[in-house]
Amino acid sequence: MPRRNPGRGAPQRSKDKRRDSPGDAFRCVGCRLDVPFHAPGTAHRNHCPNCLTSLHVDGRIPGDRRARCRGRMVALSLSVRPDGEWMIIHSCLACDELSANRVAGDDNALVLLRMALRPFGARLPQRALLAL
Repeated sequence: MPRRNPGRGAPQRSKDKRRDSPGDAFRCVGCRLDVPFHAPGTAHRNHCPNCLTSLHVDGRIPGDRRARCRGRMVALSLSVRPDGEWMIIHSCLACDELSANRVAGDDNALVLLRMALRPFGARLPQRALLAL
């Protein structure tokens, strides 16, 4: 049974489905961009390619969608696997859990590069960082 708004007669539509967004996308909690579920280079899209923000939805296995937290996850840093694959390290703002997620082929290269250079910020001239 649909929920009703107090003081109004029209039923409230479900919050998990949007009428104006396609069925194969989600809305980013960081930049509000509509993000497609399909991502080049990974089987499970779990972050926004624009701002790299994610939601805490996966449990121990990528793509299982079993985490109960559902908190906002911010990108902290990058890590590189021995085979050269880049991983984004996310931290959940709700439960402080850390997770590593594969970089997708359509992720914003400028944001990734700035994150990779962040540890060198004190040593590099500011002019060089602004050129990025």
